[in-house]
Amino acid sequence: MLKLLLPNPALSPAISSDFQPDAAKQAQRKQIRQQVRKARQQLSTEFQAECAAALVQQAQQFLELQHAQHIALYLSNDGELDTSALLAYLQQQGKTLYLPVLHPFTAGYLLFQRYDALTVMQLNKFGIREPKPDVTAIALPAQLDVIFMPLVAFDAQGQRLGMGGGFYDRTLAALPKTSQKPLLVGLAHQCQQVAAIPTEPWDVPLPLVLTPQQLWDFRCS
Repeated sequence: MLKLLLPNPALSPAISSDFQPDAAKQAQRKQIRQQVRKARQQLSTEFQAECAAALVQQAQQFLELQHAQHIALYLSNDGELDTSALLAYLQQQGKTLYLPVLHPFTAGYLLFQRYDALTVMQLNKFGIREPKPDVTAIALPAQLDVIFMPLVAFDAQGQRLGMGGGFYDRTLAALPKTSQKPLLVGLAHQCQQVAAIPTEPWDVPLPLVLTPQQLWDFRCS
């Protein structure tokens, strides 16, 4: 059963042997990443709390989320938009929640593991809390209705800039392009929006980004 969870690196453009990132674009992305991370790390505790509550209000108006049952979220880190209130709200709504776990056998990939109040947690190698791996609680990405994804920056075209590790990109690369599940939604502070993110040919924009102020829908743009 476990081998069904092992990813096929050949399906992921992020680790292809033909992977040749543009050096100039990588330098620009690094600069954007540094600037936005610094900006969000400077947000006050009070402001973070206000944004966490406002995020729940936005989620309450997000109709596709109301109809979803299996939802992957993540625990905030490094000044990211606080997801704790959203997690509590979704639990109150009876949703089945999952958190990302670093793949124990294949570096650079994630697993999505069911999470509840009884889940045993541990720190991963990045110092981020995650569930202790339990193969009986793992869901494949295609079995999820919504995956909330962290990001460092996003632009008006829905392009997402992550921390640079490519974990979500690799993990989700094998999903069919025409698949309606899972719906990928970025979470961010409004200050994380930038004019434009330099892209590579394999970059896929997010369909939705949710901030405490609004829901950005890029599917019709």
